[in-house]
Amino acid sequence: MIEEIQIAKVATYGDTPQVLYNLRPVNFIFGTNGSGKTTISRIIADHVAYPSCVMVWRDGRTLETLVYNRDFVANNFSQQLRGIFTLGEVTVEKLAEIEKARTKVGEIENQINTLKGTLGDPADTSGKHGELHVLRENFEQACWKIKTAYDGSFQTAFSGVRNSRARFCDKILKEAEANQAAVHPVDDLKVRANTVFAEGVGELPMLSGINGTDVLALEQNPVLVKKVVGKEDIDIAGLIRRLGNSDWVHKGLNYVEGAGSPCPFCQKPIDAELLAKLNAFFDEAYLADMGEIARIEEAYGMLSEVLLNGVDAVLASGNPHIDVEVLRPMVERLRSLISLNQRHIERKRKEPSLPIRLEPLRDAIEEIAALIQKANAEISRHNSLVHNLANERRALISEIWKCLINEKKDIIDSYVAGKTGLDKAIAGLSSGLEARKNELAAARGVLGELEKGVTSVNPTVTEINNTLSSFGFTSFKLATAGEKEQFYRIVRSDGSDAQETLSEGERSFITFLYFYHLIRGSTTASGINNDRIVVFDDPVSSLDSDVLFIVSSLIKRILTETIESKSRVKQIFILTHNIYFHKEVSFDPKRQSTRRAHETFWVVRKVNGFTVLDDHEANPIRTSYELLWAEVKNPNRSNLTIQNVLRRILEHYFTILGNMDKDAVIAKFEGRDQQVCSSLFSWINDGSHNFADDLYVAADDTTVARYLAVFKKIFEVTNHGAHYDMMIGEKTSSEEPASDV
Repeated sequence: MIEEIQIAKVATYGDTPQVLYNLRPVNFIFGTNGSGKTTISRIIADHVAYPSCVMVWRDGRTLETLVYNRDFVANNFSQQLRGIFTLGEVTVEKLAEIEKARTKVGEIENQINTLKGTLGDPADTSGKHGELHVLRENFEQACWKIKTAYDGSFQTAFSGVRNSRARFCDKILKEAEANQAAVHPVDDLKVRANTVFAEGVGELPMLSGINGTDVLALEQNPVLVKKVVGKEDIDIAGLIRRLGNSDWVHKGLNYVEGAGSPCPFCQKPIDAELLAKLNAFFDEAYLADMGEIARIEEAYGMLSEVLLNGVDAVLASGNPHIDVEVLRPMVERLRSLISLNQRHIERKRKEPSLPIRLEPLRDAIEEIAALIQKANAEISRHNSLVHNLANERRALISEIWKCLINEKKDIIDSYVAGKTGLDKAIAGLSSGLEARKNELAAARGVLGELEKGVTSVNPTVTEINNTLSSFGFTSFKLATAGEKEQFYRIVRSDGSDAQETLSEGERSFITFLYFYHLIRGSTTASGINNDRIVVFDDPVSSLDSDVLFIVSSLIKRILTETIESKSRVKQIFILTHNIYFHKEVSFDPKRQSTRRAHETFWVVRKVNGFTVLDDHEANPIRTSYELLWAEVKNPNRSNLTIQNVLRRILEHYFTILGNMDKDAVIAKFEGRDQQVCSSLFSWINDGSHNFADDLYVAADDTTVARYLAVFKKIFEVTNHGAHYDMMIGEKTSSEEPASDV
């Protein structure tokens, strides 16, 4: 059975699909000529010819479709009609054998449908295929989270799969199956990636190390802690030692020009003997110690400058492997210690008798040297990578994928296990489905052979001729034709050909009868028991009222058999523009206010040049008189046409049916209402033929409201208020009953 039809980009249907949905065994479709009904019947007849349209079958099972429309009439009303094979006189045993074969075909078809349902369709993600699709979708989402988390660090490793979930997922699965690389921490991989994947990467120069051995050796010189003083055996030595002013005396001697010159201490002429004693006090040992202090001061300044220049060069190198933020405070600490020691040495030089101890530089120097050594180790590794960059890149990429796979191993294993199970299930179902299809072909072959032995075209000739005769069509009939009498031709009673002389109504009627019997048979010797879908598209065109009733009765018989599942017809579509025919075939005494479970109602209409399909909960088609009242009740009625609607109601009810004197009705009104009433009845005479004057054409909301009020009052003053209430949908008035019209 067809569950849904989507129609777009064909005939009067626009780009937005119009949808017949939730279709049921019986579907009534009403629409005026040119609204788009025949397009629907043509799509059902051959949906493959309309690629922009979609037809959805229940359980994916496609049934045979028989469509009666003007195309069917044109294609089949020819010099010879193809014979319709039906069951002839057959023994009970043969019928039972045919029914058994048909039942087997049905059972296999049901098995195939069950297998198809379980297997599902990859296109609509149902069944096992749907489960596989959901499994894959969830796995792709999980894989994509990995890509999102590490894309910033491993873009090069992800090259080629960064912009596709499916390709990234496939890469994960491929690597999980074959990758044998070692597992490294992800942080180590990120560090290596910064080098190996860097643009324009090259070798880096090694950093110069620092050597503070010479500076550290100066710290241990004993002269720094020694009290440097003059010779002890000079008689003035005791005085100088007691006063502790040897440094002051030594500096003062620098200002003595010779014996007799002014003493720098007392400004009296200095005695030659005293001068000799002072010079003797500061002997060669003293001078040697002072020279050593001066050497230390000079060497310390030079060596410390070289040391600081070396670490400053490391700071300024810009090498990515040296942590400048860590090194800088170390250098500043070393600089401070050196500066302090230089001040200590300077003071020793000025006061040699004062022992000093320098601040130790070993820890500061070793700390800096260790940091530089660590950086050089990184630089060495970097340069080693650069030397073997192509191999390193391949190895790193493999190790990155291995790391990520190892991190998500549980997710990958779960997907692989689930997919393996579903693949096995799908393979088993597909194999079973193929076997059932082969069985179905064999079973249909058996059924076809059985039907060929008992079917005939003659019963249809007899049935159609009996129908023609019973309804007074005696001037023509069907006769078999062809060498094997497998065709029909239309003949007169004398046997002459009647095809060219039939009226349009006769031609339509006999073509319909041919289609009606085709529903119960087949144009081949087999296939008469196939399930099928039947479409009637305006079958009563060009038929008089008597034949219209016959056609309606025959179609209602098929409807009943379909609803009660007593025929091979599983679904019917009835399309028409004829209100009488629609009401006749859709009449159902068991239907309440809404449609029954087995039926749908649709209206096909044009809106701005495009076809629109409207679904209705109840039968939307009523008599013309009911439709006029529906327009009155419609709150969105047209002000331009409402006067004509009111006129036609009054004409039908009071003039045609009631034969009531309109002047007598007008006389019951006074003033403005009488003028409005008169205009309504005047329209009865000329409203549909002449132009009304502007007084009655230019109707605004106020004018329309006045007309509606007078319209209602006409029924009330003529004692027909109950009819108004019934048609308008209000409760019947408690006034006296209305007179018969």
